[in-house]
Amino acid sequence: MLVVERLGLPAFIELERGDITQVGADAVVNAANSALAGGGGVDGAIHRAAGPQLMAELRARYDRCPTGSAVITGSAGLARNGVKWVIHAVGPIWRGGSHDEESLLRSAYRTALELAHEAGAGSVAFPAISCGVYAYPLEVGARVALETVQEGLMEARSIERCVFVLYGWDTYQAFAAALDELRRA
Repeated sequence: MLVVERLGLPAFIELERGDITQVGADAVVNAANSALAGGGGVDGAIHRAAGPQLMAELRARYDRCPTGSAVITGSAGLARNGVKWVIHAVGPIWRGGSHDEESLLRSAYRTALELAHEAGAGSVAFPAISCGVYAYPLEVGARVALETVQEGLMEARSIERCVFVLYGWDTYQAFAAALDELRRA
């Protein structure tokens, strides 16, 4: 766990290995695609757990979401776990690192955190955006995610807890190493 001090008010960054659809947080961040069409991995798991109402709300409110941005919906069937909002963040596809991938990934995390704060969320659950089928290198993606959220918590005062819910062991280990580096910095 990392404690972020902001004018005497702590915020916590935590890591958890597991299923993001089972975590109790006010807002859950979905690793969405720009068409907001549902998909596999985290996106598919969130849509299955939330039910068809989530897709219906997405289609009614949004056409697309550009890479590096995010949109917010209600939680549909995830409300049974205490989730109030799903934030659909679109990270970049890794193309070697020379196509502004880091800036786009930072923007996806920052926008998701801003939307959670604007909604009044006290807690947010994040996946490892772009680190699955979008092939973002785990070590770099973990560092970018944790640094960006740490910086964002200085402005997002409603948020007291950010938990990164990481499905695979390799992903968890990469985030744990990056969190350890942040603690020492």
